[in-house]
Amino acid sequence: MKLIDQLKTLDPKDPGRWPLPVRGFFVSLIFAFLAGVFWYLFVWDSDRPELQKAEAEEQDLRSQFANKQQRAANLDAYKGQLAEMERTFGAMLRQLPGKTEVPNLLVDISQTGVGAGLQEKLFQPSPEQSKGFYAELPIKIKLVGNYHQFGSFVSGIATLPRIVTLHDIEIKPVGTGKEAGYDNLTMDVTARTYRYIDDEGGQGAKPAKKKTGGAT
Repeated sequence: MKLIDQLKTLDPKDPGRWPLPVRGFFVSLIFAFLAGVFWYLFVWDSDRPELQKAEAEEQDLRSQFANKQQRAANLDAYKGQLAEMERTFGAMLRQLPGKTEVPNLLVDISQTGVGAGLQEKLFQPSPEQSKGFYAELPIKIKLVGNYHQFGSFVSGIATLPRIVTLHDIEIKPVGTGKEAGYDNLTMDVTARTYRYIDDEGGQGAKPAKKKTGGAT
């Protein structure tokens, strides 16, 4: 109670007459406040960019860790997807004819048009175009017939065991006047088939000739 009574009797205009313990307390309080201000201005404020950078790096590392943890958890699923992709890719490669199979495939394409009842006016294979692990063989085709026959031709191409795609399809009437009509049309189309190039390297290199001869 004496301390409280002393605080009540203090004259704020004359701190020099305050009791020594009270003056020590307020001096310590002011010192602590100034120390806090100086620490904020010269330590915290200057180190804050580094702290923010460290916090950003921590968030980035946490994100990377979470991403890698998720990948690790889904590793078996990824392996299954990769195996399925390899099987699908292998199946597609098997649909690409080898070099020795291309002539038979060209015959199949031509026979598909004949089987649909179309008149073949042009069947012109162009030179192969290398596309890396496969080669592309364009074939310019000109057929005459009607819409139904053209549809049968396209359906027949789609059912071939090898991959054949149709491009640049142009259908127009043959002649003018009475000759022109839905039953007398011409179709210009470019068929593209694809050949797996790597089959040429499967035979391996020819063995070198063995040197013979006696000792000299």
